[in-house]
Amino acid sequence: GPGGGVPLENANPLIYRRSGERPVTAREEDDELPDSIDDREIFDILPGGEGRAGAAGAAAQGRAGQCSSSFLNPAHLIRSINDPEHPLTLEELNVVEQVRVKVNDAESTVAVEFTPTIPHCSMATLIGLSIKVKLIRSLPERFKLDVHITPGTHASEHAVNKQLADKERVAAALENSHLLEVVNQCLSARS
Repeated sequence: GPGGGVPLENANPLIYRRSGERPVTAREEDDELPDSIDDREIFDILPGGEGRAGAAGAAAQGRAGQCSSSFLNPAHLIRSINDPEHPLTLEELNVVEQVRVKVNDAESTVAVEFTPTIPHCSMATLIGLSIKVKLIRSLPERFKLDVHITPGTHASEHAVNKQLADKERVAAALENSHLLEVVNQCLSARS
């Protein structure tokens, strides 16, 4: 939890069971066939990414253009993002669900709705920023990202959504070393 003895906003959150790992299909194993990015791939990509060279490897071209193995690592997509307040993942708190991830590979769009655990959660912007940063770091640059609060689930959803949609505000937030450190903690693998 947060340091300094600050009381938790949601001391007893509901904990949900993680969904199973993403099954690998024969089509995905075939390096000769195109492999588009879908909602499950955004939510949880298969461990290690073995057998995913081909089109997925091409889709995994990182921001600098080189092939990015981080795209093929489950720690780089949203189900395993850590909650800033609890030693749990966003999936375990039901903040993110695969059904709230919409991907259109052909149009290069990804939309993720997230649901804060309580309507007045002060961590909502930080959680949204963590999801957005995870996607920016993991997806090819061609994707247009939309990260927003599930409608009707937060008291300040419009203000938070406006901040998350503003590229300049997101960039400025990531130039703040303290905020970037907190985001990186949310994105780091739990030991």
